[in-house]
Amino acid sequence: MSDAAVQTQIRGPVRAKGQETAARVREAALKRFAAAGYAAVSMREIAADVGVRPGALYNHFPTKQDILKDLMLSHMAELHAAWVDSGEPAAMDPLEHFVRFHIRYHLERADEVFISYMELRNLEPANFDLVEAERRRYEAVLAGILEDGTAAGRYAVQDAMVTTRAIIAMLTGIPAWFRDGGRLSRPDIEELYLDLVRKAVAPETGSPGTGTRSREQSPREIG
Repeated sequence: MSDAAVQTQIRGPVRAKGQETAARVREAALKRFAAAGYAAVSMREIAADVGVRPGALYNHFPTKQDILKDLMLSHMAELHAAWVDSGEPAAMDPLEHFVRFHIRYHLERADEVFISYMELRNLEPANFDLVEAERRRYEAVLAGILEDGTAAGRYAVQDAMVTTRAIIAMLTGIPAWFRDGGRLSRPDIEELYLDLVRKAVAPETGSPGTGTRSREQSPREIG
């Protein structure tokens, strides 16, 4: 066997072990950041959770900031991929599809959601710009749905981007308070929030496709 072939055989297991360690670092950091906050967590604590010496972490993430950036960018990448893979049910309104997808996806990832929103302030400017660009890309999905729906007369939205951010902020807040086993089930939450979103963008009778709402007549005007 040639030296090149031997080196290839060696690099394979080494690379796999490195990827496994990096994944364990991400998992440990995720739990630590969610529980105590990014600023309060040290690389030494993360290393202890992974079961390696602190110096070993730097082979995968040069700084704690790199771990935070990686967690946030990975979260957004996985969110985008899940949305693309979710397809679009033929008989379902696109807005309903988005709301149900967003709620279900984020309820399964409470720690990731908490970090992605609460720790933005701890990103260095260049890293913040990277994460913010991915957030804007996701927001563009909902903004497009609202713009198309308003043009077709299904919704009445004056500013699609403002409405998008309001809806996403409302939906993303659910994992912060919702707990399984409480008064409301996950399907209950979906229906309640879907109703809130529908009412927020619903056109009033008499203003189809305009994107504005008609003034309701008073009883005196009707009489």
